[in-house]
Amino acid sequence: MADVTRSDAPLSGTVEIVDDVPLAFARLVARESPRSVALSGGETAEQCYTALRIAGLDWSGVDVYFGDERFVPPDDPDSNENLARRALLDTVKPKAIHSMYQPVPIEEAARRYDALVRAAPPIDLVHLGLGPDGHTASLFPGSVTLDETERLVVAAGDDAHPLPRLTFTFPAIARARLVVVTVAGAEKRDAVERIRAGEDLPGARIRGERVLWLGDGAALGAQ
Repeated sequence: MADVTRSDAPLSGTVEIVDDVPLAFARLVARESPRSVALSGGETAEQCYTALRIAGLDWSGVDVYFGDERFVPPDDPDSNENLARRALLDTVKPKAIHSMYQPVPIEEAARRYDALVRAAPPIDLVHLGLGPDGHTASLFPGSVTLDETERLVVAAGDDAHPLPRLTFTFPAIARARLVVVTVAGAEKRDAVERIRAGEDLPGARIRGERVLWLGDGAALGAQ
């Protein structure tokens, strides 16, 4: 793997800068051998899951959750579960895939997923991304969901992000044994720098038992 740079930049947790984010992510997950994961969506996530598919991890005992989801059926092209299935899950056959979407009103789906996550042990690895606006999962700047302290899963969405969504809250993320935030590309650099400067973007609130920011130099900057 490419050289790794570690820094003490003011992002919560540890920062690792690598040349190949998907490959580094796949190797990390293989080393950690989690028994439960919460997956994400987006271009970087898809690349990470494609790399993870050939990493040699035994998925037969792994429970798969989702940290956020557009409220559409899993066969919809906009679904994060659809992305994860195509890139990874349909090939590796995990123990269980816990879909966020259910054909019920969205608030009921949120309550059911909240109960599911609450009843389970803390998730071993929660995978997150970071949007150019600083959002993570479906926790968007200015949303009331940012200040949720009790619920683990809520309905979310705003005019800038079409389709209603379900999302882990910060308390749900904070329960994780390891949170991995993958960031790649220059379009993420501004959000990263704003967090480093102390701006209260959603990504600045990420906490967990361990937090790792895993990204390339374009996103995280050479340290």
